[in-house]
Amino acid sequence: MGGEKMVACMLSLTLMRSVYGQHMPEEPCSVQILVPGLKGEAGEKGEKGAPGRPGRLGPTGEPGLPGVKGQKGSPGHYGKMGPSGLKGLKGDMGDPGPKGPNGEPGVPCECAPLRKMIGEMDIQVAQLTSELKFIKNAVAGIKETDSKVYLLVKEEKRFRDAEVFCQGRGGHLAMPKDEASNGVIAGYVTEAGLSRVYIGINDLEREGHFVYVERSPMTTFSKWREGEPNNAYDDEDCVEMVSSGEWIDVACHLTMYFVCEFDKDTV
Repeated sequence: MGGEKMVACMLSLTLMRSVYGQHMPEEPCSVQILVPGLKGEAGEKGEKGAPGRPGRLGPTGEPGLPGVKGQKGSPGHYGKMGPSGLKGLKGDMGDPGPKGPNGEPGVPCECAPLRKMIGEMDIQVAQLTSELKFIKNAVAGIKETDSKVYLLVKEEKRFRDAEVFCQGRGGHLAMPKDEASNGVIAGYVTEAGLSRVYIGINDLEREGHFVYVERSPMTTFSKWREGEPNNAYDDEDCVEMVSSGEWIDVACHLTMYFVCEFDKDTV
């Protein structure tokens, strides 16, 4: 501490000599202690300074308490009409209403001719419908020999119903009476992708005595498979042809496709 005071004294003498010249007497330095003066009066308030730079963003505060629910607002505009809902269940039938007044008397007419005409038209429509069904169920195209035309009908029927069906169109179930006609029918069945069809042969009237459906006897030609006819279960009185052209006796109540035969002269 003393060294610091000595340095201060020497600096003071050097300064005074530079101011007053070198004639200053060399007096030993005396240490002086400077005591702070009394606090002066407060000065006037200065002008407001320029705004400082924005401070850093402080941390997020805690959520405030929920506000009080406001009052219900006024009704808004009507929205667009929505899509129609599903159709509801049919309601119960209401009570019958009162009987209405009698109508005016009708104009008398002769209805018998009109009814007859309508009946005839109904018959014609039924025939046309039947013919259309026949055409739809027949295999496209026909097979024929010099004297016969054959149509394969792809509609399963029992033997008697099949024969009635063919008769209704002016023919019979196919009756192969020689090797040529038998081969034509067998080829027809094979081309159609079938395995068997009814043909017009049976022994319904006399067991073991087979005849054609138009009652002519079988005297010149037959094509029975080996072991046939055998009348299995005593219930086989009708005949089917398989795709190989062979004949087999079968029960008449079975349903299968069949071949109709027509004379060329009547077609």
